[in-house]
Amino acid sequence: MLVAAAVCPCPPLLVPEVASGAAPEMDDARAACYDAVGVLAAARPDRLYVLGPAEQSGRGPHPQGSRGSFRGFGVDLEVSLGKGDPARRELPPSLAVGAWLLERTDWTGAPVEGLGVGEPLARERCASVGKELASSADRVALLVMGDGSNCRTLKAPGYFDDRAAAFDAEAARALGSADIPAVFALDAELAYELNVAGRSSWQTLAGAAEDAGLAGRLLYDDAPYGVGYLVASWS
Repeated sequence: MLVAAAVCPCPPLLVPEVASGAAPEMDDARAACYDAVGVLAAARPDRLYVLGPAEQSGRGPHPQGSRGSFRGFGVDLEVSLGKGDPARRELPPSLAVGAWLLERTDWTGAPVEGLGVGEPLARERCASVGKELASSADRVALLVMGDGSNCRTLKAPGYFDDRAAAFDAEAARALGSADIPAVFALDAELAYELNVAGRSSWQTLAGAAEDAGLAGRLLYDDAPYGVGYLVASWS
């Protein structure tokens, strides 16, 4: 059963070594992420899953001990998803950021596994996967990595789309209040058009939480660099 969840953004810029001179702009987001992970630890789960968007090569399960790195972003920094033997394939960037968050907060609360989620995954399949995760142990926690639209400003990576702010605002409202029907109602096609990198992970969380009775709290909601980042805690 799901006992807690943390929703965090997954840009490599969250890692100070990657952000370099831009680090201060992400300080509030980092602090909110640390608080959200703290709620996971306080829930004393038997198992923690870290899930986030992944390209084809990174989709599916990643066992404890899987390694990720930020060399592709110009930084010789490696992270590990909990303690264990290295896996054959590397963590996708979203899970590497999640692993970095757990290392940064000294996670020792429970065994950790990763799951790379395809962003095109249909909401029905997201719900099914979420239910499977929630039923895998008596007390399950989720660290859910994902970004909103990257089309919030003219200088954003995806350029400006006037629909982006409204989509992100509804996602923030739904996730901040643990409104499961509203999370499921997020439009997958619109999310694709707005370059949202979190919709499928968020809807997987909604599937896991359907019978859990969790309450939500929005800890951060902003769009530095024209990309929607939000942090929410469910407990």
